[in-house]
Amino acid sequence: MKLLSFLAIILISFTGISQNISGVAYYESKTTVDMDNFGNREMSEDQKRQIMERMKNYLEKTYILTFNGNESIYKEEEKLEAGGGRGGFAMMMGSFSAGKQYKNLKNNQILEEREFFGKEFLINDTLTNLDWQITKESKQIGQYLAIKATAVKPIDENDFSMARRRDRDRDRDNNEDKDEGEKAEGEKVADTTKTEPADPFDEIEIPKTVEVTAWFTPQIPVGNGPGEYAGLPGLILELNAHRTTLLCSKIVLNPNEADKIVAPSKGKEVTREEYNKIVKDKMDEMRENFRGRGGRGGGGRRFGG
Repeated sequence: MKLLSFLAIILISFTGISQNISGVAYYESKTTVDMDNFGNREMSEDQKRQIMERMKNYLEKTYILTFNGNESIYKEEEKLEAGGGRGGFAMMMGSFSAGKQYKNLKNNQILEEREFFGKEFLINDTLTNLDWQITKESKQIGQYLAIKATAVKPIDENDFSMARRRDRDRDRDNNEDKDEGEKAEGEKVADTTKTEPADPFDEIEIPKTVEVTAWFTPQIPVGNGPGEYAGLPGLILELNAHRTTLLCSKIVLNPNEADKIVAPSKGKEVTREEYNKIVKDKMDEMRENFRGRGGRGGGGRRFGG
């Protein structure tokens, strides 16, 4: 009861207080990879460690959210890269990560910089209004009381940051069930002795939805949070989505000096739908090129299908 009463009081005064708050929040991001279900399953433990070390810069990052009651800028903390230059691996990883993100809560707008295979885009979109379910669970994060909320987030079929290895055991069982049904009806069963070149795109899939868990604090009554996330009656201090966890490590409220919140303008402006089509066309092109080099391809599953 104490938690619910505290939350009710905060909600009543939320609008008026939030307009006078500004701050800077630092988030530590960590993404996990199941190496036992990634790539070649016959890899040695040493090979797995080497791959994880190479990917560390892309799996562990620091982000900065500069916010006030209505607007925010969220960007990755700049770091000096050892070795210099952006190779093919870096370009590939960067193409599926968002750049600077600007949110305007009043206008329900998000502007997001993206670099996709060397081309710069500016996505102009509306904020995704998740159906947050606020729970009675709470915990302490630093000096702040945080309350748990959950939501189900729909995933675009071309969001490769959410890609996972396809469950081959599940697909095999489904196919076996289908084959049994076809045999019962006397239908011709496909010749499984023919071999096709292995298509790496057949090894991954994009989930249609993911569950998001957020921990927000009513003590900082701004409806904001890291990345595209917003819409709770308090700043989001921790967020878990798919394999990624974002944890706020430091907050500076009403700082004397902070970066100005200015909407980004770099890149070709496109809608989310237009950008997704650009990604889809490029990935389809890459897949066709691979199949063309490797020989005759089969009718593999499309992403998100």
